[in-house]
Amino acid sequence: MIRTRWKGQRIDQRQRVRLHLDIRGAVQGVGFRPCVYRLATAMGLSGWVRNTTGGVVIEVEGPEESLERFQVRLRAELPPRAALTSLESHFRDAEGSESFEIVASEDDGEESPFVLPDIAVCPDCIAEIFDPANRRYHYPFTNCTNCGPRYTIIAGIPYDRASTTMNRFTMCDRCQAEYDDPADRRFHAQPNACPDCGPQLSLRDVSGIILAERAAALEMAVEGLLAGLIVAVKGVGGYHLMVDASSESGIAELRHRKHREEKPLALIYPSLAEVQRDCRVTAPEERILSGPETPIVLLDRLDKIEAGRPLATSIAPGSPLLGVMLPGTPLHHLLLNRIGRPLVATSGNLASEPICIDDDEATTRLAGVADLFLMNDRPILRQVDDSIVRLIAGRVAILRRARGYAPLPIEAGQPTPPVLATGAHFKNTIALTCGEQIILSQHIGDLESAEAAQAFDRTLQSLENLYRTEPVLVAHDAHPDYYPTIRARQSGLPLLAVQHHHAHILSCMADNGLDGAVLGIAWDGTGFGGDGTIWGGEFLRVDERGYTRVAHWRTFPLPGGEHAIREPRRAAIGLLHEIDRSISSSWLDLPPTHQFGEREREIIESMLARSINSPRTSSVGRLFDAVAAILGIRQVSRFEGQAALELEYSMSGIETDDSYPVHILPHASEE
Repeated sequence: MIRTRWKGQRIDQRQRVRLHLDIRGAVQGVGFRPCVYRLATAMGLSGWVRNTTGGVVIEVEGPEESLERFQVRLRAELPPRAALTSLESHFRDAEGSESFEIVASEDDGEESPFVLPDIAVCPDCIAEIFDPANRRYHYPFTNCTNCGPRYTIIAGIPYDRASTTMNRFTMCDRCQAEYDDPADRRFHAQPNACPDCGPQLSLRDVSGIILAERAAALEMAVEGLLAGLIVAVKGVGGYHLMVDASSESGIAELRHRKHREEKPLALIYPSLAEVQRDCRVTAPEERILSGPETPIVLLDRLDKIEAGRPLATSIAPGSPLLGVMLPGTPLHHLLLNRIGRPLVATSGNLASEPICIDDDEATTRLAGVADLFLMNDRPILRQVDDSIVRLIAGRVAILRRARGYAPLPIEAGQPTPPVLATGAHFKNTIALTCGEQIILSQHIGDLESAEAAQAFDRTLQSLENLYRTEPVLVAHDAHPDYYPTIRARQSGLPLLAVQHHHAHILSCMADNGLDGAVLGIAWDGTGFGGDGTIWGGEFLRVDERGYTRVAHWRTFPLPGGEHAIREPRRAAIGLLHEIDRSISSSWLDLPPTHQFGEREREIIESMLARSINSPRTSSVGRLFDAVAAILGIRQVSRFEGQAALELEYSMSGIETDDSYPVHILPHASEE
């Protein structure tokens, strides 16, 4: 909600006065100052506008009636990506200024909670790169005030070119003229560039030797992809590994080199029409695909008879869904336009590592994966992977919040002291409170490698530097051995341990603007419980004082502990043991039992009987794993959540009208 506060008294309508406006929100990097400039000059008003670290300040001078119309029009004529969260204004005496101008940014010492995400290339820029008469024809780094990189190139606020990685590129005379012209679409567009003065492409081999530059680099990369090679392509937030989506051998080689045996791979298509040849696309999904965030969208795939072309079955083995995105940058538009068919576009990393963003790092870490490297000389300051979205029950569910969405804040509802939340060990995201906003970092991922831990450290430092915030408290997961917990302890600041599922429910409350007491249901794979067991099927009463565990799914043992996470067959044996307390002859013929020899079964039965390395869990994720194994769907998982996904897929098209009886047993409350 926009808050407006007027100060001072009303003034004679005929008298020239000066209006001071202090504006907060998404007002930097969206063409807000040019919008203000054009509006003020069109209305014959004088004054100035400037960025500050807290937002934008406007001083505009003229008759009071005109100034009131200015405010009304300003709200109504905002740039597409702008949003106001607060507007404070008051009248002052006129200063006699004669013109309106954009003045140099000011560091007022106040942090702004609005650093914009990277924005997909706009239709106007797309038209230019495919217009042979335009000077930006086929230029892969074309952008304007309404589109282009933001979060991945900004080093500090206020958002000015000097504070971005574009500061190494001096604008040519024509680009500078665009930048200075209030009537131009590139008026004060900070990443503005052209083929004469901006970033350029280069194509390198695995040794780092430059094979081609500029247009020739793009053409050679296209030839490599058409020949079935794996090409590492540097995008806005990091590298993609790309290969022809129709090449079974190419995808098999990519999986082998990347150590990603069965996990689905994302696809990038030249156009929405091409997506519709392979997938069913509803109107809401079409809007998401074509929006400025350009996330990966999970879509129902057409069967082979319906589909308009053969896609490699190894893209998403056994899945009725495809992860699909459209080009979000001029480079990807140019590449896909030349290819003319979908490509696999998966993160440029090895399993459990973060996406590569540095050129030298890419040639080192991806040397055994990519055959060619399509690079550019525009530095990336922070890694930002592709976001993943799925439409569930008509509502957009962001499964991975990264490019296009991060670091947009959510409302805290009231000013809070600066608190850092370090997140969990898996699917990590960092949060930082800043005034009345909660800043969410991009998805960082599982912190299972040294490289991932380093990415976590860089992101943490980057957020604190960007928002100039020094936390007074660090919140962390209650698990004592998670890397974010260890880093929290190293901070030297006061700590607050938060139970994993309590955090899940609090996040949902914040995301949906809820307060007061709620009954929260948190079902997942693993969370350190307050009673020493592994939680994951929780019913928590949550209010401002904390939580009460009012119910949970009946616990069962996991023989082998963490091995049972990777082996659903172990979860199944633990579940069956909980029912029978022995390896009963009644289930010796079930699929998970066949996976173990007689001696192995004896060892597992001994572990269960003596409670050795068999932690108990209420996890619904492990329950789904166990059911998938008992049904013969999946005994050993190749990636996290695979068994549960395949169990879900097995139910596709099946109507159920009955349910299992659920017995609610007495339970002592735990906190």
